[in-house]
Amino acid sequence: MIRETTKVMLRAFNGECEAAAANVSYNNIKKMEERLAKSLDDINKLGQIMKVSLTNAYLRLRLDEIRLVNEYETKRYEEKEEDRDRRERMRDTEKAQREIERAQEDAEKQEAVYQKLLEKARKDAAEATGAKLEELTNKVSEFSAKLDEARQKKEKAIARAQLTKSGFVYIISNIGAFGEGVFKIGMTRRLEPMERIIELSGAAVPFAFDLHAMLYSDDAPALECALHQFFDGHRLNLVNARKEFFQGLKLAEIKSFVQERGLSAQFIERAEAREYRETLARRQGQLTNEDTIVPKFAESAFAVAKQ
Repeated sequence: MIRETTKVMLRAFNGECEAAAANVSYNNIKKMEERLAKSLDDINKLGQIMKVSLTNAYLRLRLDEIRLVNEYETKRYEEKEEDRDRRERMRDTEKAQREIERAQEDAEKQEAVYQKLLEKARKDAAEATGAKLEELTNKVSEFSAKLDEARQKKEKAIARAQLTKSGFVYIISNIGAFGEGVFKIGMTRRLEPMERIIELSGAAVPFAFDLHAMLYSDDAPALECALHQFFDGHRLNLVNARKEFFQGLKLAEIKSFVQERGLSAQFIERAEAREYRETLARRQGQLTNEDTIVPKFAESAFAVAKQ
């Protein structure tokens, strides 16, 4: 009878341990530890009459087991997040590369077109006189300027293709989704970096992101990493460092950091947040000009940086 009771007690406790190991996750490890300790006490009470009990040493071994399962699941989650982040960066890099190649092809086509037009205008000008000569001279100047512009575009595209780490570091916010004082500091290698902001403003968030600054750098990953490290104490997510959101920041702090490194950019202090502000106004039953008319971000903020 004692032998059979021992088997039943051990089987019951092992069943509790296996159930705990199957359901343990990153946020319930303490709960599972308490559950096993209580199960051991309850089962040992059933064996008191026959003076049969499971030892605390066995409990410690089983607790070590579910802790290892918890650690394994945590590592799997981190690997999935790293893999997702790596795929996202690869997609962004591939899109940027396609944009650079497309820009180079367009610039070469424009160069060829304006080269032909310039040669024809020069040839016609050599045979013209009077008003016709003046008109053709103006065309020569115009085509020459456009040819130089096309060549500059091609050179920039070639230079961007050769600089594999060049790109833009952006500072954006979404007060409708995350509240005031929360910024996302990320990076993109797109020729048109605003496309990345538009992507982030998709269906996953209730309101669009607002751009506060766009910083061009020949080594954008290093600049992004430096910003992340400098503001590490302000991370919104203290568990997953790949989440690029920071809270309790002032835009002046970011601006000071950028200026200390010799970088220049236009900063927009007040987020437009048009849809969010209009939503608030409609809920309050009023709509004011201040809520709807705010300064637009100047395209020159990063157009100058490209040069």
